[in-house]
Amino acid sequence: MARWEPGARERLVVAAVDLFTEQGYDATTVAQIAERAGLTRSTFFRHFTDKREVLVAGQETLSQLLAEGIAEAPADASPLDAVAAGLRRASSAMGPMNRELAPRLRAAIAASAELQARDALKSSSLAAAMAAALTVRGVPDATARLAGELGVLAFKRGYAEWSDGDHDTADALARLAVAALDELRAATKTLG
Repeated sequence: MARWEPGARERLVVAAVDLFTEQGYDATTVAQIAERAGLTRSTFFRHFTDKREVLVAGQETLSQLLAEGIAEAPADASPLDAVAAGLRRASSAMGPMNRELAPRLRAAIAASAELQARDALKSSSLAAAMAAALTVRGVPDATARLAGELGVLAFKRGYAEWSDGDHDTADALARLAVAALDELRAATKTLG
């Protein structure tokens, strides 16, 4: 087995998602994931603490990109305009591998209560990162939290459309996520 080949983390993610899809999350072992990726168990554990963590590969980077985009938004940007800047920034990090894995990953999550719980924690973490970045900009806490939650919902909706559709342009995910945010912004006006 290859020990220090480049792309080990990505290969582990692909192998895990494939196995979760083929045989289910509960039936998949770390040893199987490592073997499918052509790596050792110890290499797996250098990248992930357990097989659940494969689901959140890149979460820290995504949170950071969302926060950076919000921080770099113009000073006079509304909270949701700042979130849109964060969505654009985070979308720029998503590539063909993310798009290819998305439908299989969604299927694996839908089939596992444990993965659904981990996905909910991931969403909460992303919303918290956006809310914290907005708070630094002086946005009141309740508004920042609501904007962060809307940002996560918009990203998920945009990501689902991007991964299921025929959107090959480099900025497609950003456009779809921002469009979803605009829809949610309009929907909030009808809440009364």
